[in-house]
Amino acid sequence: MRVALLQMTSGIDPAANQRTLVAAMEAAAAGGAAMLFTPEMTGLIDRDRTRAGPRITDEARDPVLAAARATAARLGLWLHLGSLALRDPDAAGLCVNRGFVIDGTGAIRARYDKLHLFDVELPNGESWRESAAYAPGEAALVVDTPAGALGPTICYDLRFPDLYRALSDAGATVLAVPAAFTVPTGAAHWHVLLRARAIEAGAFVIAAAQTGRHDDGRETYGHSLVVDPWGEILLDMGATPGLAFVEIDPARVTAARQRIPVLAHRRAIPTVRRIGP
Repeated sequence: MRVALLQMTSGIDPAANQRTLVAAMEAAAAGGAAMLFTPEMTGLIDRDRTRAGPRITDEARDPVLAAARATAARLGLWLHLGSLALRDPDAAGLCVNRGFVIDGTGAIRARYDKLHLFDVELPNGESWRESAAYAPGEAALVVDTPAGALGPTICYDLRFPDLYRALSDAGATVLAVPAAFTVPTGAAHWHVLLRARAIEAGAFVIAAAQTGRHDDGRETYGHSLVVDPWGEILLDMGATPGLAFVEIDPARVTAARQRIPVLAHRRAIPTVRRIGP
């Protein structure tokens, strides 16, 4: 199974980002991919909330989502749209960071709202308060796709292994981690965390990423990765925006899980007793 990854430098203009997405979908289909994976915040990256506000709308009116669905139907291409910033009436006045699985007819097969929000102070002075603008999701899911049983996650979710255990327990053989990792955290942790999640789950990890300097001044790490269930890196896109292809062989999942059957050996964790001081 051939899949494609889009590595982007999304900006503050959704129309420009939409053109990049549609062109990548066309190139992915022309290159023989059955499914394309895109990064977190494919449609808009702008930390200036006053400027970004008028460009964020609800799902029914979002032009990037509409274009993605129409293009998927035209090409017969499945799409994991890593995420979009959207308004939702159930988010208590906040936005949602929502990913989509769209099939080759343009239908939305699944929606996933980012569970874990990035509220941190980094040593280089960067400060992020995602919870000031976004509501967290409430559910995880697994959806059947041409690439396999897909467990969608988003960016900061990567640091919470219980989520990936739950997804693999629910049958996921492919874990998606669209991201916009900062440069300091990416350089320190991106590769090791993605390889760890693949090894723990005995599953493919597909992580399409944002890269480079964005219109709003932030910098993201890039290095979109595909990791196989044994932890081998099949693709590393470095820091350059663009499209890449990789072959996904489901037999690798079976082989890894037979060699070290961690899923079969998992046990419920007993209550932890604290002893001390």
